[in-house]
Amino acid sequence: MISAIARTTAGLAACLALAGCAGPAVRDGWVTLIEGAAGLENWTRVGDANWRTEVGAIVADRGTIGFLVSRGSWRDFEVRAEFRAEADTNSGVFLRVADPARITPDNTYEVNIWDLRPDPKYGTGAIVDVAAVPVPNPHRAGGRWNVLEISARGKRLTVRLNGVLTADVEDGRLAEGPIALQYGPGVNGAPGGPIRWRKVQVRDRPALGRAPAKS
Repeated sequence: MISAIARTTAGLAACLALAGCAGPAVRDGWVTLIEGAAGLENWTRVGDANWRTEVGAIVADRGTIGFLVSRGSWRDFEVRAEFRAEADTNSGVFLRVADPARITPDNTYEVNIWDLRPDPKYGTGAIVDVAAVPVPNPHRAGGRWNVLEISARGKRLTVRLNGVLTADVEDGRLAEGPIALQYGPGVNGAPGGPIRWRKVQVRDRPALGRAPAKS
């Protein structure tokens, strides 16, 4: 699986090197996958969510469950994402996805966005089944624009929501894979609130304790 992903990433890099080849914008090491309403072409849709463009954002608000899966793959990296959710929105950023066709908590790291999650210890700001948040959860995203800053460098995983550290843990189960954005069902399977993404960026970073490769 990883070798196939690596070929996809290599092809994307080669494409970006050619003049006139469309692809994600790259600046200062950051690959911009979503910028306002632009960027759906940088993702593969999995599931039945109604992903679409609106003024200034990419949005989903209907469907059983669905993901936008990045066409590139990353090993040691940082993600910066700007999003708007409601209290009943069930969403998240998924890291190092091992099987993009069947995303589960066992084959990815899920940085959760869900203020009203029935098990609040893995609500907004947590990494599901890996790094819990306090209960009651002081980290809320509903009703406003937010910034998620995520780092996955070697075994070290950290999450910041609006500048506040919400998770800092070591876990070595998964080494590499695409990232994914989720639209999921609400409490007891009821329709969840909408999720809006207006910027998603990712950049390679060396694993902590390891010097960057020389060019």
